[in-house]
Amino acid sequence: MSRGASPVVALVAASGASWETAVLEVLDTAAGVVVLKRCVDLDDLLASAASGQADAAVVGIDAHGLDAAALDLLARHGVVVVAVVPEHIADERARERGARVGLRHLVPESGLASLPEILGSARSEGGRGASRPPESAKHPSGDEAEIPSTTPSSRYRPGRVVVVWGPAGAPGRTTVAAGLAAAVADRDRIATLVDADPWGGAVAQQLGILDEVSGLLAATRLVTRGNLGEGLDSVQRSLNPTLRVVTGLPRAERWSEVRAGVLEQLLEATRARGEVVVDTGFCLEDDASSGVGVRSSRNGLTLEALGTADDLVVVGTADPVGLARLARGLVDVAGLVRPGTAVHVVVNRMRSTLGWSQQEVEQMVRGFTRVESLTFVPDDRSAVDRALVTGRSVVEQPDAPCARALGDLVDVLVGAPSGPGRGGATVRRRRAGRARRR
Repeated sequence: MSRGASPVVALVAASGASWETAVLEVLDTAAGVVVLKRCVDLDDLLASAASGQADAAVVGIDAHGLDAAALDLLARHGVVVVAVVPEHIADERARERGARVGLRHLVPESGLASLPEILGSARSEGGRGASRPPESAKHPSGDEAEIPSTTPSSRYRPGRVVVVWGPAGAPGRTTVAAGLAAAVADRDRIATLVDADPWGGAVAQQLGILDEVSGLLAATRLVTRGNLGEGLDSVQRSLNPTLRVVTGLPRAERWSEVRAGVLEQLLEATRARGEVVVDTGFCLEDDASSGVGVRSSRNGLTLEALGTADDLVVVGTADPVGLARLARGLVDVAGLVRPGTAVHVVVNRMRSTLGWSQQEVEQMVRGFTRVESLTFVPDDRSAVDRALVTGRSVVEQPDAPCARALGDLVDVLVGAPSGPGRGGATVRRRRAGRARRR
């Protein structure tokens, strides 16, 4: 470390390992390092890192809970991780472990004297990327550890993430999400429907998937082990050659098992293979106090999905209560998506008996926020009921008015199919001269 440089502020989480005393002695005598805290375990380390005071953390490579999600969370707080490899762990095993979870800096127990220098260089190089794994990890011998390639097969084409959200009151989020995914798949494009509703997702039930294994929880386990790319196919159910489903939580109370960052990594992996449609929960409250350590808050799944969206589809019902909730929801959700995210509004269950026209509803909606498109889905209860009892999406009834409306929206999201159009479009595009971005 150069003269005058600020010291490296470090956290140590050894959990009573045999090398803990040696590490503390080395760091205590180093001129350029200050030990901020000896943490009891990894959760204590993560909580301490959240204060923003630490630059680096020293942990055992075999620490319980040290996985890709934990490293992502530490990186977001600006903390780089140096892992100590105990003598009882073979070099090859350490190399594989480091590469799998994304550890860049490993130091063998026999080489702890070099730890201050490693901490200084690690801080200057910066931490691990928050959303993508590093290209390589350092082996204790100094060699590079190869990470298995997760590049998708050439038959896949990267797509967009379309997030479907709507306020409380069952406006039809799942019906719309399933319909959009099925309509994309009908155009011979790979489509993945992800159930990310932390309050009780119903994608599996609606599509007749009788699977006891939750795709979302299975993805969480793969992210923990650092091999989501290799095992992605195992978390999906294929309903046909182009439509896949990642089922949601089997019970709503199991939301706490999904760690922060898991959904983001899952969506990045699936979008590399094709279009992704995400069904979310209704609540936008960020209750950070309900999450501990690397666990997400109750609504973390919904907020992660919104932050990853390329296109946001907001669903509301056409009745007075539904429109009032839709108006408030459009204002609330605007600040939770990335700048430039296209917002599309679906007014569901539109019917003439309500007493107002589509133009009047459109004027109200556009008065609250700028939207890319506005889709009116007619109140087609018979088609929706047939879909539910047969375990299919509504677009599998091509003559149904609601299916045609969702198909028109897919034209906007991913482009119109080649060949004759369906006619009778129910999508009102934003009145602007410029073409929609692609």
